[in-house]
Amino acid sequence: MSLRWYSTVVESTDHRALAQWWAKALDWEVVYESDLESVVIPRWSAELSNSLPFHRVPPGMVFVPVEHQKVGKNRLHWDFAPHTSDDRDAEIHRLEALGATLIDIGEPESATWTVLADPDGNEFCVLSARDE
Repeated sequence: MSLRWYSTVVESTDHRALAQWWAKALDWEVVYESDLESVVIPRWSAELSNSLPFHRVPPGMVFVPVEHQKVGKNRLHWDFAPHTSDDRDAEIHRLEALGATLIDIGEPESATWTVLADPDGNEFCVLSARDE
């Protein structure tokens, strides 16, 4: 027996707005919204989920409301990578135009990643381009 990574849950003072932001950032879709949560999944996962075994269905993101602001550095963050056919710098600029901010967490000058924060301050990285 093994577990399936079902979702990553993110707390937010405006869970609906942050879910919409991540849906735009990843070109995913918000598939459920309520006062208690907003759920974002890859656009292609809904059509494939019925044909994939349970353990191979991709995870989603769930945004839940909290009253407190984020304080301190994340203990967990996401790494995202563009494909080698994509323009990494253009992607970073697109994320900034959506509301992400470049941040410095003390990464070395030789880093092959760029650290950003979403509108709520949650850190994530854009890695160097990958082909797999």
